[in-house]
Amino acid sequence: MVAGMVTGALAAAVLAAGGGGADVTGQSYWVRAVATFSPPTAFMASPAITYDMKLVPAASSIEVEQSGSGSVMTVGLSVKGLVPGHAYGAHVHQKPCGADPAAAGGHYQHVVDPARANAGNEVWLDFTTDATGKGTATVRKAWGLRSGEARSVVIHDVPGGAGARVACFTVPFGPAGPLR
Repeated sequence: MVAGMVTGALAAAVLAAGGGGADVTGQSYWVRAVATFSPPTAFMASPAITYDMKLVPAASSIEVEQSGSGSVMTVGLSVKGLVPGHAYGAHVHQKPCGADPAAAGGHYQHVVDPARANAGNEVWLDFTTDATGKGTATVRKAWGLRSGEARSVVIHDVPGGAGARVACFTVPFGPAGPLR
């Protein structure tokens, strides 16, 4: 069963076999979201916002996919049109994007604990773009995201645990509840 909606530059589809919350034992789900970056002041709002058009130019694009089954989750990121040969940080964040880069809140953590801000406890999708400005990253976790607590992917100017927020993409992360 597929549920999908196209709103502006966002296309998202979710496949689910019921369930909800972080415990999706025996359930499968898939989320795909695609958008084109625009500045927060753009006439047409986009779920993908660039805060630094030198590092993430307007009209560059992003795709995020999440899939899971049982207690295993995979999150992938793909970008096009960014600065060639640049190393970026990227992480799943707690809140949706906003005009202020801080709107996305902090990193999503599997075990909420500031002392555990690392790639094992968070979803880090650091990548380096190729000569054409394309970049990809994929991470696999033995856990899923808690419902409603992961809402965006923030791109940072440098890889690792921190760095300036240069772009943000609001993502309808799963697992999803039963489709109606």
